[in-house]
Amino acid sequence: MRRWVPALLVSLVLVACGGAGTPARTAPSARQALTGSPEALEFESASTRLELFRELARLSEHEAGRAAQALVLFPITQNGELVAAPGFEARMDLLQSPETGGAMQLAFDGRVGEPWQDDRRDSLQGLSEREAAELVARTLLTHWQIQPAGPVQVERVPGAPYAVAYVDGILRINPAFLYLAAASGPASPAVGVQ
Repeated sequence: MRRWVPALLVSLVLVACGGAGTPARTAPSARQALTGSPEALEFESASTRLELFRELARLSEHEAGRAAQALVLFPITQNGELVAAPGFEARMDLLQSPETGGAMQLAFDGRVGEPWQDDRRDSLQGLSEREAAELVARTLLTHWQIQPAGPVQVERVPGAPYAVAYVDGILRINPAFLYLAAASGPASPAVGVQ
C-alpha cells in the first residue's frame, strides 16, 4: 500500500496543476476565429490574437487581386467585379487612422447588420467596437484606394466567413476581426516581431 501512495499523490498534483489529466487547448485558426463569437476572442491571450492577425495579413497578401470566385477574406467590388482586396502587412496598424485630405463619411446606423457595441474593451485597446470599426474602416478604405462619392454604410456582421468586405458601397466588418486587429497596435505584446 505504501508503494502506490506516492504515485497517487504525484498523479493528483499533475491533475491539479493542469498536467496529465487536462487536455491541451489549441487556439482556433484565423478562419475559425472569424466564424466564432467575437467576444470569445477576449479570452484568448494577446499573443494568440496577434498570431491570428498575422495569419490573416499573410492570407490577405496571398489572396490579393484574385477573382473572388472562391471564399476570400477581404472581398471588394472593383470595376464591377468581386475580387480580393489588396493585402496588408502584418505590421500594419489598422487602428491608426490615416491622415486623408478629404473627410471620408461613414454611417453606422445599422440598416441591415447588428448594432455596434459601444462599451469600451481592454482587448480593443480601450476602444468600443464602433470606435475600432471606424478606425479600421478608414484605414482599409484608404489602403484599398477606395474613394466613395458619398457616405459609406458600415455594418457589423458577426460570424461572417470573411474579415471585411466592401460591396456596393457598403463596408461589412466582422467584429472578430477588430479584436485581432487591435492585437497588432502599439499596445500589443512584443511577441516574435517579424
